[in-house]
Amino acid sequence: MFDSVLVANRGEIARRVFRTARQKGYRSIAVYSEADAMAPHVEDADIAACIGGATPADSYLNIEAILIAARKTGAQAVHPGYGFLAENAKFAQACADAGLVFIGPPADAIELMGSKRLSKLRMIGAGVPCVPGYSGADQSAVTLAAEAVRIGVPLMIKASAGGGGRGLRLVKDLNGLEDKLTAAASEAKNAFGNGELILEKAVISPRHVEIQVFADNHGSVVHLGERDCSVQRRHQKVIEEAPGPSVTPDIRAAMGQAAVDAARAIGYRGAGTVEFLLAEDGSFYFMEMNTRLQVEHPVTEEITGQDLVAWQLDVAAGKPLPLTQEEISFSGHAMELRLYAEDTDAGFLPQTGTVLAWNGNDLSVRVDSAIEQGSEISSYYDPMIAKLIAHGRDRDEARRKLLRGLDELVLQGLVHNGSFLKGVLQDGVFAAGNATTAFLNDREPDTVAADATRELMRDLAVCLFVRSKGRSRWTSATPLPVKIRLDDEEVSLREDLRVLAGEDRGSIIFEADGVSRSAFVSEAHEGGLWISLEGQTQFFKEQSFSTKKEDNPGASSSIIAPMPGAVVALKTEQGAQVSRGDVLLVLEAMKMQHELTAPRDGVVAELGTQEGAQVNSRDVLVRLEDEIA
Repeated sequence: MFDSVLVANRGEIARRVFRTARQKGYRSIAVYSEADAMAPHVEDADIAACIGGATPADSYLNIEAILIAARKTGAQAVHPGYGFLAENAKFAQACADAGLVFIGPPADAIELMGSKRLSKLRMIGAGVPCVPGYSGADQSAVTLAAEAVRIGVPLMIKASAGGGGRGLRLVKDLNGLEDKLTAAASEAKNAFGNGELILEKAVISPRHVEIQVFADNHGSVVHLGERDCSVQRRHQKVIEEAPGPSVTPDIRAAMGQAAVDAARAIGYRGAGTVEFLLAEDGSFYFMEMNTRLQVEHPVTEEITGQDLVAWQLDVAAGKPLPLTQEEISFSGHAMELRLYAEDTDAGFLPQTGTVLAWNGNDLSVRVDSAIEQGSEISSYYDPMIAKLIAHGRDRDEARRKLLRGLDELVLQGLVHNGSFLKGVLQDGVFAAGNATTAFLNDREPDTVAADATRELMRDLAVCLFVRSKGRSRWTSATPLPVKIRLDDEEVSLREDLRVLAGEDRGSIIFEADGVSRSAFVSEAHEGGLWISLEGQTQFFKEQSFSTKKEDNPGASSSIIAPMPGAVVALKTEQGAQVSRGDVLLVLEAMKMQHELTAPRDGVVAELGTQEGAQVNSRDVLVRLEDEIA
């Protein structure tokens, strides 16, 4: 039994756990890094303790610091959330050794399922369908090459200890196999401390379907249906839904039973997710098991009517599962999308900044968020800042509700991926339920509607800048025939656009081409405007009343840090001859690595950083000059 729960995590998952913990009468305890001292999850908790510096290694990954915080705050149970230490067997065991109830599976189950190689061997023994391949202990280059020839192409090389695309290689041709094996092992070693690999026959363009399982201490194991997570970018999920659009009742029954068998085979307890690849012919294969609650668990909650965090707390308290398999039922369809602080036009580059405006609590769909107005989005953590979840009587109703939720969304102060998500939801392939894991690789969402909205936002920005000069309000019915310079582009005032109502901040009602719309506007300290319209947000800077800077011939000669981060690899040196597009260094920020390339041919004249260094946004990292003949 326990009365207090410490959540060893941050952001929206910490807030999600606290919400249910409060409802069930538990005392909630937050931990936070120095960068998160004012974060919403800290305010949501009853009490909180600082566990170290801003970097995850100094705080959220620091097991000893978390255990000290548990002792100081009188915590009796620990919920790991997801990410950070959620699937760390040493952390689970350390909690148990400290007399804390770990709200998750046993440490040995976490350790086993954390190895793709060992878990696959256990699943084969339990009769769970697995992709043909090699999961042996012999990791010599000769053996791996011979096994690759035996399996045949297309072939997947996978890091045994990790995920998220690290150590993952698709092999379509055995030429160059040795280099790919070496690169995958090296990447896995650097990312997970373990260079062990497995080989699998590649299932081309499958669906990614996962089963939610739950087990208690009384021998009961059930599943709560499937989620389709096929819409992915760089092996990161973008949109998830339940039930799966391609899953028949027979497939659901067979896949659900396989997931239950998998959980039983490892003596599982609590919430877990068994992930499968679903081929077009209905065959499915075990991929891995995530020994924690998933980011996308809300879609299962929406179609089952169950609170999965409540189930976790009850199981950890020794109670039996609240429902038998026969009592679990499904209703309607649910979808979830992940809102990221990232610039999709700049290669999905993560963004930092202060949230100037946020209306997540007022949307017509469920929102699980990590932010409030005034929140600081730093470079230290994952750029996912919120999830939008919609439930409908059928799939298309859920999809339409998500579209409406995006249209209502106001998030200003930093660029986000709302427009990209809207394009995915409106894409014909996705709308028809035909998206596979290859969907976002094969095509980008249609941007025609998004481009039209951006043009309208630009026209509105011009109008607002012109009318704001010397006025307290932006309303006017008289067009002003004037041109201004907006973001280094000369733009004319659109004569048919009129602002009907609005102050210098907040909702603006305007009319263009005889159609009235509502936008949300915030002024930024840089003298620019943030405008949100129909699910898109954009920043505009007016430059007409300042001297235009002359073109700087050296501007393209500098590689600038796009955000704060750590230089994890420096791939050049002073005096080196480089070509346009060459990778000069790799910057790690927001749990992602970003390759910074040479903007032109030249010679490295100056290095402004070194490998392992922390850099700030806009720091000059490399300066190029023309080659001297």
